[in-house]
Amino acid sequence: MKNKFLSISAALLGLWVSGCSVKQPAGTNTETSATSSTLTVTYTNPVLPGDYADPSVVRVGSDYWATATSSEWAPLYPILHSKNLVDWETVGHVFPKEPPAWAEAHFWAPEISYEKGRYYIYYTAKKKGGNLCVGVASSSKATGPYTDHGPLVCQEVGSIDGFPIRDEKGDLYLIWKEDGNSKGLPTPLWGQRMNEERTALTGEKFELFRNDKGTWEGGLVEGSALVNRNGYFYMFYAGDACCGRQCTYGVGVARAKNLRGPWEKFAGNPIMKKNESWTCPGHGTVVTTEAGQDYFLYHAYSANITVYPGRQGLLDEILWGTDGWPTFKTNSPILTATAPHKTNAPESLNIQDEFTSTTLHQDWQWFVTQPPFTKVQGGKLTLQAAPAGIGSALTRRTVGGNYTATTVLSPNQVPSGVSAGLAAVGDPNHAVGVSLLNGEVVLWSTKDNKTEIISRASLPSQENLHLRLTTTKGDQLQFAYSANSSIWTTLNNGQAVSGAFLPPWDRGVRVGLVVKGPATGSASFESFQLVNSPE
Repeated sequence: MKNKFLSISAALLGLWVSGCSVKQPAGTNTETSATSSTLTVTYTNPVLPGDYADPSVVRVGSDYWATATSSEWAPLYPILHSKNLVDWETVGHVFPKEPPAWAEAHFWAPEISYEKGRYYIYYTAKKKGGNLCVGVASSSKATGPYTDHGPLVCQEVGSIDGFPIRDEKGDLYLIWKEDGNSKGLPTPLWGQRMNEERTALTGEKFELFRNDKGTWEGGLVEGSALVNRNGYFYMFYAGDACCGRQCTYGVGVARAKNLRGPWEKFAGNPIMKKNESWTCPGHGTVVTTEAGQDYFLYHAYSANITVYPGRQGLLDEILWGTDGWPTFKTNSPILTATAPHKTNAPESLNIQDEFTSTTLHQDWQWFVTQPPFTKVQGGKLTLQAAPAGIGSALTRRTVGGNYTATTVLSPNQVPSGVSAGLAAVGDPNHAVGVSLLNGEVVLWSTKDNKTEIISRASLPSQENLHLRLTTTKGDQLQFAYSANSSIWTTLNNGQAVSGAFLPPWDRGVRVGLVVKGPATGSASFESFQLVNSPE
């Protein structure tokens, strides 16, 4: 994720940019042919490092706009911008402050589209006291502000993965999945007319197709993305289990001459499956460059680090055969390929935030159910405490399995009864961290909302306290503290604490700042740093 103020010269020198989080320099490659002076610029997947599940992308002129699943992390649905499909920057959110009034959880699978000067986000969310629904929000600008139009469809077993398309007559339709697999039922993909205001469905729904058990599709089909090409509607879709260590996801394609069908599934499905580097690819969107090349932006897990960074955003070119069917070069995620626009900026995934701005960087995240009260002023971040779960959390996505996170806080600004520190976080009830509490440095682990104190140490008599988390292999967590950042004292006799229990079924691990205690309490942090190491 590239900070737009980062100059090329600064990136080449590896300089820090306050609050910046961008891709590794390894993602930028240039090759010069031995027989010519032609420069080939390449990119390396992922193009969206970290937890960017179910990505969706649209091109408007020379600009690309993308979004992705937020799940239970706010602010909801990031808006990302790029000029070349490989260098992305978070520039806003669909719901930056509060969830839509009708919804309470499971903020999944947003689909971004553009028509006649307006941007539309079709998103999935759980209705308050109800089931999963497909809703829609719109704005005259990609960056917002967005107006929510509420839910469009809410079936008894749930409705997810909405996608807009015009049929062969130019009429507007919504395509979505009935979430039958949540109840052990089939998962038909439905279509229904939608009014031009995108506020309601009209007429009767019809089925496009459903999952075929006993095939690679397994218990479901979902994540449909449609394009109209050479007299056919093509649907790229995902099949089988999306998430977690036992996932079996893949990508298939079907086509029909009319939106209502009949639909023909490609005999060569799945057209994308796992390889030795990436596993469980699926749920993406097709985008066409100004030059007419088609690309697929989708997610997959790293086969090496598995679930810890979450489902990351990958990009592959779509190849169209003489038979009219699409394929991918290796039928699995590409590792390195020619950059679509022959550009790819040198970047770094490391983060250094000294809190010198008066606003938070766009990539900070917090719990949907527990938005923190923060104040950024004078080079300090003040985070208000919360009594439930692990307390207030302000976090960043992790992008690999090996990293070191550090923070600096002021002990004299942490009141008695308030715990403040640094943690690897799965959700409000699962985290492992090191905190200052009542004059001690405490190593703790919270699982299923039950907290265990693993180790304690006396607080150094210094003005500042430095805390450090070193993670290897995604789940081996070592903690240390220091009075000056030069001499570190390890906790738990230097032994790692297992974080294998941290990732929820659909999310990656975050790392960041936590403050627990009565809501009248707070803590101040002077900096946050996250440095990634080679896998």
